[in-house]
Amino acid sequence: MSGASSWSFREEDARRINEILSAFLGEAGARTALIVDRTGQLIATVGEEVQFDPTAFASLTAADFSANDQLARMLGEPEFGALFHQGERESMYLADIARRVILVVLFDNSTTLGLVKLRVRTAAKELNQVFTEMFERTDDGTAPPAVEGGFLGEAEDEIDRLFGA
Repeated sequence: MSGASSWSFREEDARRINEILSAFLGEAGARTALIVDRTGQLIATVGEEVQFDPTAFASLTAADFSANDQLARMLGEPEFGALFHQGERESMYLADIARRVILVVLFDNSTTLGLVKLRVRTAAKELNQVFTEMFERTDDGTAPPAVEGGFLGEAEDEIDRLFGA
C-alpha cells in the first residue's frame, strides 16, 4: 500500500474531510473521528482532543486493521470492511475508506453502536468520494481525464454490503 506521500493532499481536501467528520460527530453523538492511512500515518483528527499518543494510536490502528484483514482471509472473506471494539466505557468503530485509509470513531456510552453505524454510512460515502478523487489526481494536481462510471457504483455497493444495507 502506498502512504500519504504518494498522493496529493490539498487544503480544500482537508476542509472537506473536516466538514464531513464534524457533521458526522454531531449526528452520531461520537466524541472523536480520526483518519489513518494503511501505513499508520495520522491524516486528520476532528472532535475532542485525544488523551493518548496519536502517532502510536495511528500505527496500532493500521496494524489492527491489517491483522483483521488476514483473519478475514483465513475465514474465506476478502476483508473485514469494518471493525468494532467495545470497552466498558469507551468504544471504537473502524471503517475502511477507499481501500487506503481507515476512519476511526471514538465514542462512549452517551451514544450507541447502532447510531454510530447508521451515521457512519453517509460519512463513509462522502469520504470515499474525497479520497478517491485525491488518489486519482495526476502529479500536476489535475483530475484524471475521466472516472469509470461503474467504479463509483461499485464503491457504493461495497459500502452497502459492508454496512448491511
